Amino acid sequence: MYKVFVNELPLILTNKLSETANGEYFLLNEDSIQQAIKALRKKKIAEAYIYHPNHEEILKKFTKKIPLIVAAGGVVTNNKGKVLFIYRNDKWDLPKGKLDKGEAIEDCAIREVMEETGVQGLRIENFLKTTYHIFNNNGVPTLKQVHWFAMKTEYEGKLKGEKKEGIVKVKWKGPNKIQKALQNSYANIKILFE
Repeated sequence: MYKVFVNELPLILTNKLSETANGEYFLLNEDSIQQAIKALRKKKIAEAYIYHPNHEEILKKFTKKIPLIVAAGGVVTNNKGKVLFIYRNDKWDLPKGKLDKGEAIEDCAIREVMEETGVQGLRIENFLKTTYHIFNNNGVPTLKQVHWFAMKTEYEGKLKGEKKEGIVKVKWKGPNKIQKALQNSYANIKILFE
């Protein structure tokens, strides 16, 4: 099962018919996918399901109908146990960005965190999970697949948000402030803290 968020509502790609009981079911074709995205965007339905019997094939077939952008990012912790957050588009988010051609996914994650926050000396601890969401890319619904890594740093220097990416704040947050930030964040970011 893949949970793809559209305006914070789930579009679930599944190979189990039993999982489609509570939401509206759509076929795995371009028209149906666009209908599901539109219904979720307009909040006409709370969740949508796309069924295909083969779990290995479902994402591959879905991305033949919807363009895919691969990205990577980090849940970065410092020596004080605080987590690095960025603020853009009036929401708290985590640093992430698009994979460059020929780049390793881990290298992309480190590069993007550095570019978006100014934090140096990053090292990957482990892979966390992959999240999915649909965004408007010049009017075209596009699937963003983000590979998330747990990272550590001893960096204590100045934090610097990447202006051209619309990042207006970069902050280290402890447990209480993380909980508060997650109240004004995205479903995919909340998943990383469950």
